[in-house]
Amino acid sequence: MMMMTTQPSFKDRLQPVVSLVATAKKLVMTVARPTFVQAVMRLALAVPFWKSGILKWDGFLQLNDTAVTLFTDEFMLHLPGGPYPYPAPVTMAFLSGCAEITFPILLVLGLATRFAATGLLFMTLIVELTVPDGWPIHITWAAMALSLMAWGPGNLSVDHLLSRRFNYPAS
Repeated sequence: MMMMTTQPSFKDRLQPVVSLVATAKKLVMTVARPTFVQAVMRLALAVPFWKSGILKWDGFLQLNDTAVTLFTDEFMLHLPGGPYPYPAPVTMAFLSGCAEITFPILLVLGLATRFAATGLLFMTLIVELTVPDGWPIHITWAAMALSLMAWGPGNLSVDHLLSRRFNYPAS
């Protein structure tokens, strides 16, 4: 008597791979919760601006000489027909230093997040005009700012707490 052995079907052979992909998807979905991603994005966008801003100050509202020198002698706006020096370089250094401290703090807290992200997007555009070869980094900053402007700070934020406390939509 002859015994026939059956070969597993293609579907049966792929089942371990399908199970592995399903498990990986569950793991990714567990880790990559939108609220967590938004909080990480706020932090990731805040860090480079904070680091730059903190270097501009010698004390409370005291710009250091290096910041003023950069805006006076080094930084140029690369516009058509340029480069051009910054107008009012001391004022520009002061405003830049203030924004690079204030907006990152707001982002980390998740307070006035869309406003802070819009401010950092504007600063990113100015930085791009100043250092045009830095576009690979600048475009990632712009993408993070735009995503925070579009989707907000997430549930791990002061904005979310305030919206719940005062009964207004956090969108």
